[in-house]
Order: sequence, then C-alpha cells, then structure tokens
Amino acid sequence: MANTFSQIYIHLIFSVKSRYNLIHKNWKDELFKYITGIVKAKNQKLIIINGISNHIHILLGIKPDTRLSDLVRDIKSNSTNFINSQKFSPGKFEWQEGYGAFSCSQFQLPTVIKYIENQETHHKTRTFREEYIEFLNKYEIGFEEKYLPDFHV
Repeated sequence: MANTFSQIYIHLIFSVKSRYNLIHKNWKDELFKYITGIVKAKNQKLIIINGISNHIHILLGIKPDTRLSDLVRDIKSNSTNFINSQKFSPGKFEWQEGYGAFSCSQFQLPTVIKYIENQETHHKTRTFREEYIEFLNKYEIGFEEKYLPDFHV
C-alpha cells in the first residue's frame, strides 16, 4: 500500500470477566508490557495503556488494513494465556466478552492520553459502568442494556 496515507487512532476499553478486581498493582506493569509486545508483533502502534483492577484502556494507532476485531481478539487471548501461565490470578483469568472501540483524531490525542493516564483518579468518583455508558453516549452509539459488559459484580 505504497500510496496509502492514514492516521487511525482507536481508544479500546475492555474489562475483566464479571468485572472482578483481578488486575493487581504488583503485576499490572508486566501485563501492560506483554500487551505492548502483542501490539508491536502485529505491526501496530500502542500509544498508551493503563487501567485499574477490573478494566483497561489502550490507545492504538492502527494501519488501514488491520481488522480491529482480530487485533483485539489476539490481545485478549494472548494476554489471558500470559496471566494464567504466570499464575498472577488465584483462579482462571478471563476478559469480558466484547469491547468498546472509539475513534480519535490527531487533535484529540493529548486529551485521550491524559484521560488514560489518570484512570485511578477518574474511578474515585465514577464507576466503570458510568464511564462506559458515558463513552457510548458521547459517541452516539445506541445500545441495549443486555449487551453491555457484565456490571452486576
């Protein structure tokens, strides 16, 4: 694709299955490094990754021939295997089915980066459910409650 020029930025959000608080501070950085490696191995650009005990945010720069669903599947599958093989979680670790993917412009990047950097601060005053629904509303994405991530825990 020699004559193709693009800037495609995606803000990904996905949670631990049933929103259990399984991502611990003592191994969170190792997980984020591992996910960064997965993204780099797929020839994509990870700009920032952060999260709290029950969900993560990833800002990616992706190429136009990338199938986002395949990339997210690989990130979730490979990171799950890594967490379980390292026995970071007391039981079987799993990510929630599905994810949120929100496009960003070049001009929005500083704001999105700052937002992702400050996850712990954001979640002192609002829940993941509130945050997720806010994103869906902000991007005017229609949704049915039954298809939202499992928030009952």
